[in-house]
Amino acid sequence: MNRRDALTRVALIMGGTLIGGDYFLSSCSSPTEEKNAKATTAAKKEKPFLNQDQVAYLNEVGETILPTTKTPGAKAADVGSFMAVMVKDCYEPKDQQIFLEGLTKLEQASKQKNGKGFLESTPEQRTVLLTALDAEQKNYSKTKTLEAPNHYFRMLKELTLLGYFTSEVGSTKALRYLPVPGKYDGCVPYKKGDRAWATT
Repeated sequence: MNRRDALTRVALIMGGTLIGGDYFLSSCSSPTEEKNAKATTAAKKEKPFLNQDQVAYLNEVGETILPTTKTPGAKAADVGSFMAVMVKDCYEPKDQQIFLEGLTKLEQASKQKNGKGFLESTPEQRTVLLTALDAEQKNYSKTKTLEAPNHYFRMLKELTLLGYFTSEVGSTKALRYLPVPGKYDGCVPYKKGDRAWATT
């Protein structure tokens, strides 16, 4: 599956545009970043954008969004590591800040709703919480202006979907995948319950 197809699918699933989509399509580097790339080469040994605990936390959030069923879930695709790279390399600094603050907001929302942190909550409690946050971000997105900040949960959900469906696990286990496609057939019969095709 190529990057453009993956972005298109996630945008369709989310019902709008993808936050940071312009950077994803341009290989995650803005002209300003390219100009400063030489200056930051020496800083490659800097600490990671997210620590291992935060990556594990994001894997649990992703697993709640896309749980393991007959197919592997988001944790199997390690969407937490994917999110860490994408936010660091592809998001503007203001969106990076919203994302980081969103992790704290998510934990606070869990403590307020469930009386305990997200990781300590049961799978059912996690699902109820994320469903409420998803409804909140949908309502926010309906009235959001271009200048208004993005909603952190929309970022989490978009990155979970993008990370999962562009991973090997997502494209080969959750979608139908042919590594060497045959002839083009514009009219393939669909049976209820069939998985979508992964494009190469």
